[in-house]
Amino acid sequence: PGPPFMHQQTPRKMVYYGQTSCEQDTERYLDVVKYVLRSYKKEVPLVVNTMGWVKGEGLLLLIDIIRLLSPSHVVQMDVYDWKAMAALTPEYVRLTPGLYTKGKQQAKCKQMGTSGAENWKPSEVGADASAPEYKLLYVHPEFPRAGVAGEVRVHSGILRDMAILGYLGQLQSPDIGAVLPLHSLVPYQVPFSAVALRVIHTDVAPTNIMYAVNASWVGLCRIPEEIRCQTDGPVLLTQTPVCDCLGFGIVRGVDMEKKLYHILTPVPPENLRLVNCLLLGNIAVPNCVLVGQQGVEGEIPYVTSDYNYSI
Repeated sequence: PGPPFMHQQTPRKMVYYGQTSCEQDTERYLDVVKYVLRSYKKEVPLVVNTMGWVKGEGLLLLIDIIRLLSPSHVVQMDVYDWKAMAALTPEYVRLTPGLYTKGKQQAKCKQMGTSGAENWKPSEVGADASAPEYKLLYVHPEFPRAGVAGEVRVHSGILRDMAILGYLGQLQSPDIGAVLPLHSLVPYQVPFSAVALRVIHTDVAPTNIMYAVNASWVGLCRIPEEIRCQTDGPVLLTQTPVCDCLGFGIVRGVDMEKKLYHILTPVPPENLRLVNCLLLGNIAVPNCVLVGQQGVEGEIPYVTSDYNYSI
């Protein structure tokens, strides 16, 4: 069927993290993993594809995740001539402190003169120190420079753009042979008062929030709280929620007079009725979507060459 972006499926449970790396907010990353894991009913085997950050705090976070998941098997793939991390054996995970969990101390032995030794039993440093007894499957390639980041054929940013383009492809009608540009598709009109808004990855002043939202990729989410709008402006959340994400969309425009968001999304209407929150992250709309707009005369919307790169 081809690479993953060609056969995307609707997940059972999804949370929009909003960043390409969990390095900036590891606590929220763990909260997201816990939230999604709670929906797993154990009716089928679960395969967890962990993130690729395995250096420094990334390795410590990976140890936390292994303790959290309690897996039966761990598959570790190494690189031929790159020794970045030790083998993640159950013993290693049991003894090594994670980023938020503590390891289990080894038994200590203290010499007591000539009368022998006084032994201490292993003492747990924290209640979350234990690790599951899983089976480690260690994959070690034998050909040089396998998996070197600078020599991969396709980088993660390209694959991410392809996934977004594949998702947006669901907006196209199967009955029309030609691909329609996004500006020719009819968007949904969403009142400001119907959805709450939150920028995940940075702080944005309320006066500038609409500049950030316009022409952006957003997660269409549902929070349990009722949306209450005290003014005619947008409803802004003060904290980033960990909540269900029902799909994604592009804010094609913002009508400040009618207080409407114009959103393009392939999410079906029956699911859109559940959406009451828009989350804006650090995931950009692929450049080709904006630059390659067909049938536009003059300046291309949302695209400018008048930019100062020294800012």
